[in-house]
Amino acid sequence: MRELNRALGDIVEIRTQIAAGTAFRGYGPTTVAVTGIMGFATATVQSLWPNLFAYNAQAFVISWVVTGGICAIAVSMEMRGRSRRLHSYLANTMIKQALEQFLPAAAACLFVPMFLLHFSPQSIWLMPGLWQLFVSLGIFASIRTLPRRIALGGIWYFLSGFVCLLIANTSHILSPWLMGIPFFAGQSLIATILFFSVEGADEEE
Repeated sequence: MRELNRALGDIVEIRTQIAAGTAFRGYGPTTVAVTGIMGFATATVQSLWPNLFAYNAQAFVISWVVTGGICAIAVSMEMRGRSRRLHSYLANTMIKQALEQFLPAAAACLFVPMFLLHFSPQSIWLMPGLWQLFVSLGIFASIRTLPRRIALGGIWYFLSGFVCLLIANTSHILSPWLMGIPFFAGQSLIATILFFSVEGADEEE
């Protein structure tokens, strides 16, 4: 029994090492592009009906957290299907690695605004810029198993996050477009990179 457990452990370790050196193709360009559209739509809805979706800091944050949650569910659902189709027996290992790489950034996207709402609601104007910085960190944490050009998406979110912080610092006003426009542009860029990366990988196969 001890030898069997050791053999099973070795198999798991081998799969983990193989997965770490394999390009992860679980993210689909179409779904990533749709998440950008959803972000733009959220900013539009908040601009048109601020009394419903952005009347205070809590409503603003909840709207974007809900949008982020829907986007995460859509991406994760497609990720599981694509991974099982493209990575076969490595699918579960690669999905686990992808989640572990992005999970700290995702947790920050959720818990930092909750902290600010509870302890410092007057500072919630920081969140559009901070959200983009967190996404940038998540991308760079995942870059080892993604196409190299995906770093451009991380750079975009890093720069746009700081620019949004500088703009918001002048008035401390929550603007939905400081989140909507950079998110739409960033997701469109990433979707384009993924699309051409998938095309290139299919041609090589």
